[in-house]
Amino acid sequence: MTSTPHHPDLRSQLETLATEAFRPELAEIDQLDTLDITRLMNGEDAAVPAAVAERLPEIAAAIDAVAVRMARGGRLIYAGAGTAGRLGVLDASECPPTFNTGPGQVVGLIAGGPDAMITSIEGAEDSPELARADLDALALTADDTVVGVSASGRTPYAVGAVEYARARGALTVGLACNRGSALAAAAEHGIEVVTGPELLTGSTRLKAGTAQKLVLNMLSTITMIRLGKTYGNLMVDVRASNEKLRARSRRIVALATGAADDDIERALTETDGEVKHAILVLLADVDGPTAARLLAESGGHLRAAMAAALG
Repeated sequence: MTSTPHHPDLRSQLETLATEAFRPELAEIDQLDTLDITRLMNGEDAAVPAAVAERLPEIAAAIDAVAVRMARGGRLIYAGAGTAGRLGVLDASECPPTFNTGPGQVVGLIAGGPDAMITSIEGAEDSPELARADLDALALTADDTVVGVSASGRTPYAVGAVEYARARGALTVGLACNRGSALAAAAEHGIEVVTGPELLTGSTRLKAGTAQKLVLNMLSTITMIRLGKTYGNLMVDVRASNEKLRARSRRIVALATGAADDDIERALTETDGEVKHAILVLLADVDGPTAARLLAESGGHLRAAMAAALG
């Protein structure tokens, strides 16, 4: 339970944050017609990519550090509360079907647990102890990366997760939307994407949430590119778990190889539906087991496996 005496202090903290600032020029927004509000909101959103662009060097440095650890078997773990936590869970949940990541390789922790995805869990975001317990349950290692996500940059759950992870020797990233944040200061890699006051005062699911989504997209996607989960811009590690993805698998093999449909079906059958293996079968003219061996020896990097097969 949160204690009432801290509320005045918290109010004064929030009043100093750009993401919480009141914009008097928008005080009559509810009097505008719908099209004018959509134009206002669209104009606000248009500023987000520029704010992200200012932080690209920090984002790239974090990605390179994450990729090194994941190549050693480490995990990518997001930790946040509310919208920030939900965005981390979303990004983590999309990695298995997109990149065929293993169970638990990319993890989203949200303060209050899975129920907090749809329901506000009272007091959960205020508990650094809860963050430590959640990380302990994952048996954190020095090869893991913990990314704390918080628009304000002060959320105790996110800051606590980063502080605890760093003390345990894990790589830490702090993603916030205010300058001078405790979260960025606590992390080895601080990323502060300053999106400014929201259209609705303090509603950080808007610009701040969009910025966080863009950065998390970069962290996971480019890390997976560095790990060899793609071939060019093709998702060659896609997991064909439904008919749409099976069709996409066939199309990816076709785009990568230019092979005839019959040859693509044969290669996919021979490699048990593994897109990357099927491409190697077709381009290097090897059988399925040889493709599997070459990819294992190259750490899953298709270009390296191809060079070994042809070289």
